[in-house]
Amino acid sequence: MTHRRRWPKVVFAYVVALLLGTILGSIIQTQLNLLALSRLGADFDSTTRLVVTMQDLVHFGPIYGAILGVSLAISQAFAVALAKRAGRRWTSLLCALGAGLGLWAAVRLVDALAPMPTFIAATRSTMGMLAMAASAALAGWTFSGLLAGSRLRSNASAALPLIGLFSLSSLMLSADARAEKIYELETVAEGLVHPWSVAFLPDGRKLVTERPGRLRVISADDKLMAKPVEGLPSRIFAQGQTGLLEVLAAKDFAQSQYVFLSYACGDVEANHLCLARGRLLGNQAEETELVEVEEIFRTQPAKAGAAHFGGRMAWLSDDTLILTFGDGFDYREQAQNPANHLGSIFRLNRDGSVPENNPFIGQPGIRPEIYSYGHRNVQGLIYDESGSRLFAHEHGPRGGDEINLIRPGENYGWPIATHGLDYTWARVTPYQAYPGTVQPVLHWTPSIAPSGMTFYQGEMFPEWQDTLLVGALVTRRVHRVKLVDGQPVEQTPLFEELNERIRDVRTGPDGAVYLLTDAPDGRLLRAVRPGK
Repeated sequence: MTHRRRWPKVVFAYVVALLLGTILGSIIQTQLNLLALSRLGADFDSTTRLVVTMQDLVHFGPIYGAILGVSLAISQAFAVALAKRAGRRWTSLLCALGAGLGLWAAVRLVDALAPMPTFIAATRSTMGMLAMAASAALAGWTFSGLLAGSRLRSNASAALPLIGLFSLSSLMLSADARAEKIYELETVAEGLVHPWSVAFLPDGRKLVTERPGRLRVISADDKLMAKPVEGLPSRIFAQGQTGLLEVLAAKDFAQSQYVFLSYACGDVEANHLCLARGRLLGNQAEETELVEVEEIFRTQPAKAGAAHFGGRMAWLSDDTLILTFGDGFDYREQAQNPANHLGSIFRLNRDGSVPENNPFIGQPGIRPEIYSYGHRNVQGLIYDESGSRLFAHEHGPRGGDEINLIRPGENYGWPIATHGLDYTWARVTPYQAYPGTVQPVLHWTPSIAPSGMTFYQGEMFPEWQDTLLVGALVTRRVHRVKLVDGQPVEQTPLFEELNERIRDVRTGPDGAVYLLTDAPDGRLLRAVRPGK
C-alpha cells in the first residue's frame, strides 16, 4: 500500500522536473544557436528572439524532452537507490549530479547512433554541453526537492516507479505530374560498393568511384573490370560519409590522360577534402593504373568528423575547375567565414593553383580559391555550356534542400538564411532570407536529400531537353526540374520504380541517362529510349 501511495507523488515530481528541464534546455539551445549566428554579424531584435524561442519550445521541445525524459528516469532511479545507502542528506546532490551526467550520456549515445555527428547543435561546444547538463541537473534537484516530504525506504520504493516511467518516456512546387514511360532501364554494372561518381572516357570506357576507396573501370561493352585501378592516393579516409568521391576526366583526356579525384584525407580527428590528379594508363584490353599521381589542393584548416565533404567537380568553359566543399556539419557557422574553406565552392586551375581573376583575389582575410561561400553540403554540380550557367544543389537539414545558380563572389546564406529546420526541429536561424545573401532558385521542404545532377541536352529524350535531372537519396527517384528563364516551372518524378537511393545522375555521350544507386551492392543503370 505504501508503494501505491508513493506513485502519484513520484509521477508528479518527475513530470514537473521533466517540464522544467525541457523548457530550460530548449531556451538554452535557442540562445546558444542565436549567439553563434550573432558572432557572424546577424542581428536579432527582442521580438525575433522571443518568437524563435517559442517556436523551438513547440518543435524542438518534444524531441529534447524525450531524450531528457529517458535519461532523467534512469538517472533518478539510480540516484534515489544510491541515496538509501549514502544517507538522505545526499539525495539532492545525487539527484542533480545524476541528472546532469545522465543527460550527457544520453546526448553522446544519440550522437553515436544518429547519422549526423552532433544531434543537438548546442552541444557541439563544451560550454553548450555544460549549460544543457546544468539545466538537467536543476531538473534533478527539483525532483529531489519535491520528494523531500516522502521518506526514502530501503527497498527503493521511489526508484521502482521511475523505472516504470522510463518505459513510458521511451515512447514548393507540386510534383503531381507523372512522367510518361518513354524509357527503359538497363543494368550496365552491378556489385559496386557504395558507388559515388561516374565519368565517361573518349574510348567508351566508364570510370566509377566506390566510396571505400576504389576506382573501377567499365569497358565500352559494359564489362566491369575485376581489378580496381592501381595507384590511387594512399591515404583516403573512408568512414561515414567520407571516402573516394568524384572522378572527373580532363577535357583534353585523349591527349593528356589526366583524371582528377576528390577524396577525404587524414583521419577522424583531423581531416580535409583533397584533390589529386594523375595520368590514367591502359586501354580496353589492358589493366588500368594511375601514374604521376599528385595532390594539388587540400582544404584548410583540418577538421574533425566524417560528414559534409561536398566533393563534386565540374569544368568551366575556360578549363578552370570547380570543386565543392561542405561545412563539416559541426562547423556550420564557419560557412560564413571565408578566411577558411568550410562551406565553400572553389575555382582552381588544372594544376591546383588559383586563377588570377577569381572574385576574392587580393582581398585580405579571404581564401583566394573561394568562388562562392555560405553553402552547407553541395553534392550536385553541373555547368551549362550553352547558357554559361553553373548550377549547384545542396543538402539542407530537415528541409531546405536547394538548387542555386552560382555566381562568383556571392554568399548563399547558410546558416544565417535557410528554409530548413535542424534535425531536432529546432530553428537553425530565424531567417529564410537575409540581406547580402542569395536566395535559391528552388528549395525542397521536406527534404529530398539531393545527390548528383545533370543538365540534360542529349538527343535521345527530346522531352527532357534543357531540364535539370536531380538524383535524390530520400525520395529514391530523380526529380526532373523544368526551367524557364532560369526559374523552375514544373517538376516531374522519374525512375520511381527503382525505389533505390540515387547517388549520381549523368548524361552519357550517347544521350542516355546514367544513374548510380547508393548501396553496398550498388548499380550503374542506363535509361534509354525503348527499342534503341
